[in-house]
Amino acid sequence: MTTAQPATQTRRDLQQHVTNTIIAQLEIGITPWHQPWHAKPQQRDWHYMPPGLPRNATSGKTYRGINIVLLWMSAMTNYHQTQDWATFKQWREKKQMIRKGEKGSLIVYYDTIEKEVDGEIEKIPFLKSSYVFNRSQLQDFQASPEDKETRPMTIFDHLQLVERFIDNTNAVIENKGRKAYYRPSQDKIVLPPVKLFTGTEICTAAEGYYSTALHELTHWTGHEKRLDRRFGKKFGDHNYAVEELVAELGAAFLCAELEIGLLPKGTHASYMDNWLTVLRKDKQFIFRAASQASKAVEYLHGLQR
Repeated sequence: MTTAQPATQTRRDLQQHVTNTIIAQLEIGITPWHQPWHAKPQQRDWHYMPPGLPRNATSGKTYRGINIVLLWMSAMTNYHQTQDWATFKQWREKKQMIRKGEKGSLIVYYDTIEKEVDGEIEKIPFLKSSYVFNRSQLQDFQASPEDKETRPMTIFDHLQLVERFIDNTNAVIENKGRKAYYRPSQDKIVLPPVKLFTGTEICTAAEGYYSTALHELTHWTGHEKRLDRRFGKKFGDHNYAVEELVAELGAAFLCAELEIGLLPKGTHASYMDNWLTVLRKDKQFIFRAASQASKAVEYLHGLQR
C-alpha cells in the first residue's frame, strides 16, 4: 500500500523534526544541501540525478527554501532519479499511479489562522506538512541510462553562463590575495585568482572559482541597500552563522541551477561544527537561513538581462 502520510504536525514539532533531520545528516559528515548528483559513477552509491532544483510536476514551479534541502536529502537517501515531485492527488490527476510500498517525502509550508487580538482579527502563520512523491516512484517510470557526461552542454558552456550571470549583477569583484570574502563596508567582493583554485572529486578548479564567487555574491545581496541582512561580527556568533549558511545555501541553489560543481566554503569541519551548535539551540535557524537564501537567489535572478 502506498503511504501518503497526510497528517499535520504542530508548528513546534514540525520545526524540531526538520531540524533534527538536518542535524542527523551533519553529525555523520553529510552536508544535505550539496547537490545529490555529485556522486561519481565508480562509487557504490552512485545514481544519476539531473541538475537543477526540485520542481512540482503539476505547476512546473521550483520548490523554495527548506523544501529544496528536504527533497535533496530524500533524493540522496532513496536514490530518486528525477527533479519532478507531486502529491499523491496531483499524480492521480495526471493519470499516474505510485508504485505500491513507496513512501512520500516531507515538505512544509505556511498557512494562516484567524485570531482575535485586542479586538482586531489577525492572521497568524503556522507551519504545516505535506508529502510528495518523485516521478521515479511512479509505476510506469523507466530509468534513464544517462549520466553527467551526456549533458547537451559542456562544462565550458555552463561556466560561460555563470560568468554572464555574475557580470550582470554589476557587483564589484577584485581578484587578489589568497582568501575569498565580501566586505560590506566597501561593498566589494575579493576572490583569489582562478589559478590558485584546485580541482576536487566534485568540481573542477574553474567550478571551484565560480561557485566561490556565487557564495560571496549571495553575501553581497545582504547589503543594506539590497536585502538588508545582518551579517554578524565574528565567526561563531549567531548572525554570522545564519549569514554564512545563507551564502552556502544560496551558492548550492545557484550551482544546481547553473549546473556546476560546488566547492564548500571555509574550513569544512569548523563550519559544520558551528552550524550544529546553532541548530541544536535554535530550531528555526535552518528555516530562516533557507528562506533568506531563496530570496537572495531570486534577487540575483532579477538582475539578469
